[in-house]
Amino acid sequence: MMNGSFSGKERVNKLQQMQEEEYDVLVIGGGITGAGISLDAASRGMKTGLVEMQDFAAGTSSRSTKLVHGGLRYLKQFEVKMVAEVGKERAIVYENGPHVTTPEWMVLPIYENGTFGKFSTSIGLRVYDFLAGVKRKERRKMLSVDETLNRVPTLKKDGIKGGGYYVEYRTDDARLTIEVMKKAIEHGVNAANYAKVEDFIYEDGKAVGAVIRDVINGETYNVRAKKIVNAAGPWVDKLREQDKSKKGKTLHLTKGVHLVFDQSSMPLDQAVYFDTKDGRMVFAIPRDGKTYVGTTDTTYDADIAHPRMTIEDRDYIIDAIHYMFPDVNVTADDVESSWAGLRPLIHEEGKDPSEISRKDEIFISNSGLITIAGGKLTGYRKMAESIVDLVRDQLKESGFDASYPDCQTKEMRISGGEVGGSAKFPEFKKEKVQKGVAIGLDTDIARLLVQRYGSNIDRIYELVKRYGDAEDLGLSKEVYAMIEYGIEEEMVSKPVDFFIRRTGALFFDINWVREWKKPVVDYMATQFGWTEEEKMRYMAELDQYIHDAVTPLDQSKTEKAI
Repeated sequence: MMNGSFSGKERVNKLQQMQEEEYDVLVIGGGITGAGISLDAASRGMKTGLVEMQDFAAGTSSRSTKLVHGGLRYLKQFEVKMVAEVGKERAIVYENGPHVTTPEWMVLPIYENGTFGKFSTSIGLRVYDFLAGVKRKERRKMLSVDETLNRVPTLKKDGIKGGGYYVEYRTDDARLTIEVMKKAIEHGVNAANYAKVEDFIYEDGKAVGAVIRDVINGETYNVRAKKIVNAAGPWVDKLREQDKSKKGKTLHLTKGVHLVFDQSSMPLDQAVYFDTKDGRMVFAIPRDGKTYVGTTDTTYDADIAHPRMTIEDRDYIIDAIHYMFPDVNVTADDVESSWAGLRPLIHEEGKDPSEISRKDEIFISNSGLITIAGGKLTGYRKMAESIVDLVRDQLKESGFDASYPDCQTKEMRISGGEVGGSAKFPEFKKEKVQKGVAIGLDTDIARLLVQRYGSNIDRIYELVKRYGDAEDLGLSKEVYAMIEYGIEEEMVSKPVDFFIRRTGALFFDINWVREWKKPVVDYMATQFGWTEEEKMRYMAELDQYIHDAVTPLDQSKTEKAI
């Protein structure tokens, strides 16, 4: 079952179509968990719809540390099964989309009286390699003091005893989500962003559908489904409340903040995972000429849709940098951008928040609503498999013909991932970069585009060649190709979708956003037929996000440190 349109211009039509269907499964939430579930279900032949009240990946799935973890820190909590599972999943995620996931060697410096001792680190990393099924060439090494300081010359020298050297996988979390979503669309999923579940529809006490409001134009639609899956991340409890089934375990939200610096103020060639003074662990990761550092962990009970860095968050991370990199004199003025994301952890009575597990759990309510809560980015495919197995079993029990096969996604390339596997990606990249240069693109820009779009790059290049018709729009070739592709094939509906989730530019190249925001908004206005007032509203929304990325909130009274 292939239908395949994922255009922002078709968004309203998608919602109208949804009203005319009955789905086997309706997924609520367009983050990585919801996207993964919709792909798994549709690839097994289930008729699947998905709605997301913001943009795809707008919640936690664009605000993580952007690592597909092997789960090293779970070893400290002796969560052996989790380390084994996420380690193996990580390799699958990489193989299926090497353009959005890249191995990243990480230095773990070891200090006198630090969190990690030399012996325990060596054993820990060896166990980790074994459990996570780490490839031979990526197995951990122990470094001497000189080797550690060679790799990261700016590290604190006082008390250093050496380091561990191991591989994590860096990912573009939002792009990963979008590529999984696009693959789901190829398999026939009908999906819309800016579509909020206002209420459930019940028959004989069972949830048989949802009332969905288009948050852009206010229209509502009744969508029916045999099974409804609540994969709304930080919002899952809000939906459980609507379903009158929020009881027992509930969510405990904590906020994680990351700061972005230019390499000129915080030079780093090598990712580092280090202790803070108070014994927490923080990452410092180089990416595209920037260095980002995080994360914090504070209990959060303010606006779920707009978590922000506070002055305290900012100062905590800057202090952590000064502690571990004493010669790096970054100040608050050097913060180019930031993001804050929420971890939807599962709260258990009598447990301290810092003991809360990162595991995922499934709740089934009396109405039949299936909720998936908790979990990690790395484990999205396995979580999807468990949920879709459950849906299949329940459909069978309810007497529906549910002879669906087992999970199909283990070796399924996500959109953009058809590059011949991870081993062949460097060669693919080289060849496609040359092709980009041949059509007039700068080498660095061609490299960035191939890395971002993977095997969809030829479509981007077609648009670059079509640019002649669009020269009077004030857009460069590559910006025109990206925004046109974003609207037509990635359901970009607002400027913030493009600048945050489709390109990551608001976090990693905020000056590029400032440079291109006006021509991009003008171009989108022509494509969507916006009035002058709508244009101003979308521009104001984007400006607010730019402001919030740079300007911390004054200490909020609603947050307290864990």
